[in-house]
Amino acid sequence: MLDTPDLDGRVAFITGTTRGIGKAIALSLAECGADVVSTGKTTETDDADLPGSVEQTAREIRERGVESLAIPLDVRDERAVHDAVDRTVEELGSVDVLVNNAGAIQLANVADMPAKRFDLMMDVNVRAAYVCSRAVLPYMREQEYGHVLMASPPIRVEKAPGKAAYALSKLGMTFLALSLADELAGENVGVNAFWPVTAIDSRATRYFGMGTEEDWRTPEVLCDTVREIVRQRPSECTGNAFYDEEVLRAAGVEDFSRYAVVEGASPGPASARLFDPDYEPET
Repeated sequence: MLDTPDLDGRVAFITGTTRGIGKAIALSLAECGADVVSTGKTTETDDADLPGSVEQTAREIRERGVESLAIPLDVRDERAVHDAVDRTVEELGSVDVLVNNAGAIQLANVADMPAKRFDLMMDVNVRAAYVCSRAVLPYMREQEYGHVLMASPPIRVEKAPGKAAYALSKLGMTFLALSLADELAGENVGVNAFWPVTAIDSRATRYFGMGTEEDWRTPEVLCDTVREIVRQRPSECTGNAFYDEEVLRAAGVEDFSRYAVVEGASPGPASARLFDPDYEPET
């Protein structure tokens, strides 16, 4: 079993926590003692078919004995992002961890991808990560501590037919992470990207038919990955684009069957190969 990091007194700001991976990471960090800001577009005032809301996630965070703010947030709105981060520091005292989790996805050939959908992925993925990172940086630099995480893959691909727009937006997040890490060299602010080697069970995975349940792992594999990254001293863990298995193997995990959605299944490296066709898992 992995040790639970002590995040008592830390504050995590996570984008896209209403459901799925973002919510799972939010609850996971709360269980480590961190106060967590729940953000997203779905609120309890919406007449939405989608399950979950920023308020529901915040309530579940508080049930774990820590504080939480529920902030409705469209990450495309730069002013709203800055206001949300300012409110976080004003009410919770700091912002120590930023997880750029909110995302948009569409897998299609260039000829079939409308420009407005291309723009959406650029805005919600790479631009939002840029805006959110800029918003937290003054506080992290002043307090001389911070972790910035991007939910994006290592850059190991030269082309991505059938998914060029999505790949461009996600790889742009990683490029931003690696560049920002160098810009902050010598400061105790770590910037890293993390990505699953295997598809994670989520609404998007199911909607786009990315394999079957036998091919998927649970969000807990990414929760554990994030926890292992943020337990490190930021200045000693920065400038990396991690696969989840890489992080967890270094922490001593040898058996990944605990993360399989279907007991006894052996999920393959589908997510890694989405961007790295030659990826082969460690054995």
